[in-house]
Amino acid sequence: MTNILLFASTVLIWGTTWIAIAMQVGPVPVLVSVFYRFAAAAVLFLVVLAATGRLTIPALRHQPFVLAQALCLFCCNFLCFYTAAGFVPSGLISVIFSLATIYNAVNARLFFGDPITGRTLIAAVLGATGLVLLFGPDIVLDFDADTWKGIGLSVLGTLFFSLGNMASRRNSAAGIPPVIANAWGMGYGAVILLTLIALTGTPVVAPPDAKYLIALLYLAAIGSVVGFTTYLMLVSRLGSSKAAYTTVLFPVVALSLSTIYEGYHWTAAGLFGLLLTLLGNVVIFTKPAPRRTHATA
Repeated sequence: MTNILLFASTVLIWGTTWIAIAMQVGPVPVLVSVFYRFAAAAVLFLVVLAATGRLTIPALRHQPFVLAQALCLFCCNFLCFYTAAGFVPSGLISVIFSLATIYNAVNARLFFGDPITGRTLIAAVLGATGLVLLFGPDIVLDFDADTWKGIGLSVLGTLFFSLGNMASRRNSAAGIPPVIANAWGMGYGAVILLTLIALTGTPVVAPPDAKYLIALLYLAAIGSVVGFTTYLMLVSRLGSSKAAYTTVLFPVVALSLSTIYEGYHWTAAGLFGLLLTLLGNVVIFTKPAPRRTHATA
């Protein structure tokens, strides 16, 4: 039951965060928006843990891996996703992000020696074919450079997310609870983002309106503190590959919201492409039927 609740919470939360990210695209620079999100999330997380007596500091030998988790999950990936939201609808970014299942399978092999099955290769082909159908008119017929930028940034952001999963898996195996790694990771991520803001001379623009502020609070408290905690608890309980199965479902939520709020227009090819992409994710988790053995007299 606990795994089901964690799974459902992650799908609903992360299925809605993409539209909130799109609501932040505008006058506030991407670096600043991502900094606002994780600075607020880190303060909230650390204060709550401290107030409940659960705040601990990971040992020095674990700090490089907590920092790696911070860079990949609470910094670099969202810089990519927020920037991509300026080029393509947020719902389509979520579809590319759903390929984290494939990234995780490959990276788990590289970092932990998990086996890669033929299903992973089939899933990769299905996912790639689905994306071509979803984005085909823009990347093939019209050669829209902005769409290419959005796709490339979304793919890179998903790679960072997957690498962060590997760091989180290592940290959980080392005995660091996901809430502790997340809280400090968000804090480290905010410091890194603030440093980048200073080094690049990026102007710090205040939240321009209520819509931006509501989106920011939702992303910080629900999308970051709650969403990442439920997801990484699944990683620690089920493994990175099975936990990434949540990404199979939340693109449906994200695309539904994108259709309503961003005016995304469906085509037959796009719908078929979505189904192929989601099918590619499902294939990874389809267990082969057990071989039947015949008793002999």
